[in-house]
Amino acid sequence: MHEVDIHILDKIPRKLANEWNLFSKQELIDILEKCNNLSAPSPDKLTWSHIKSIMRDNNCLLKFVDIANTCINLGHWPSHFKMSTTIIIPKLNKSAYNSPKSY
Repeated sequence: MHEVDIHILDKIPRKLANEWNLFSKQELIDILEKCNNLSAPSPDKLTWSHIKSIMRDNNCLLKFVDIANTCINLGHWPSHFKMSTTIIIPKLNKSAYNSPKSY
């Protein structure tokens, strides 16, 4: 086992942390406009058209922005926001499905 002197890291100059910009209501509206209404539902079974209809309610829109900004301010994203499900649909008549090009 090789020992490492971690004090060498003390020589690296410290930089100030960057502040994150808060999320705006208009930014969310602009992003949602670009999302395709015909996309498949996400793991939570919501489509973009569902989310857009929910966000038409100003109270829902403001609460969503508040949640996003609170996460930014705290520097914490709940694990539920980080989880994603991938569904792979194999192509027909392929001899092997062990490489990405096979799907």
